[in-house]
Amino acid sequence: MVVLNALVPVFGLIFLGWVLGARRIIPAEGQATLGIITFKLFMPVLLFSGLAKADLAQALSPLLLIRYYLPAFLVFIVVNLLVHRRLGRPSSMGLAASYSNNVLVGIPLITVMLGAESLVYLFAVLAFHSLLLFTLQSIYNAFWGNKDDGERIDWRGLLASLANPLIIGLFLGGLVNLAGIPIPGPLWHIVEMLAAAALPTALLMLGLSLASYRLYLSGTMAMLTAAKLVVFPMLVLGAGWLMPGLTAEARTVLVLMAACPTGINVLAFAMGREDMRILGSVIFLSTVMAAVTLPVWLLLLAH
Repeated sequence: MVVLNALVPVFGLIFLGWVLGARRIIPAEGQATLGIITFKLFMPVLLFSGLAKADLAQALSPLLLIRYYLPAFLVFIVVNLLVHRRLGRPSSMGLAASYSNNVLVGIPLITVMLGAESLVYLFAVLAFHSLLLFTLQSIYNAFWGNKDDGERIDWRGLLASLANPLIIGLFLGGLVNLAGIPIPGPLWHIVEMLAAAALPTALLMLGLSLASYRLYLSGTMAMLTAAKLVVFPMLVLGAGWLMPGLTAEARTVLVLMAACPTGINVLAFAMGREDMRILGSVIFLSTVMAAVTLPVWLLLLAH
């Protein structure tokens, strides 16, 4: 019952967003405006407020990052090797199997299931999430891609990823926390009100975005979805057994992050129309199937 109470609000809002998008109740212009205010205001403020008053001692542990990113890199490499051998070219399939939607699904899920104080572990991982995995994908494209295409690592674009509002929110929250900068009560109340709007609007936005995807069944799509929802979290759970030292709460957060569906940003690395179709299907299917697999992971972690 506890698991259902945690997941029904999350996936209920995603479904509501899908209905609003599929029925065109919210037009494209409205979706664009809602997306801007969600990801450039509400979500950055939520990340700021979460870090500004969090206990950073445990979250700053290198072990936390190792236990998440070591399995992530392993999944990325193995999946890309398998797909590269089959296609004879690089693809972003490994990224699809290792890049989680930790903002739109992870934050609401962990907030509802474990409480807002547990978000500090997610924030620590999230600060490096896009930078590390997108850099790895860009290096892979540059060194193993088609040399005739002149593929190069876009270092400027990678560094620019650090300037997005989400990372800025994390940075400012950490700065306020570590520097002990006081925030007046009325101003903090405004922060709390804006942060409270972040989770429902983010979940609605995810549902709205899913309404634009179509599901194309294939063996590759099924394999990637299984790798993302089952293999990746299983490796993170195994890393917890092999490398002890974190609290049970931190271990739970890491596994749930790995068990989240594929993040929408992987579409930026699609190589051609076929890759775009597969990635869109993986995003859609992994989000839908996460409603089934996440309860299983939550029950396993509870024992």
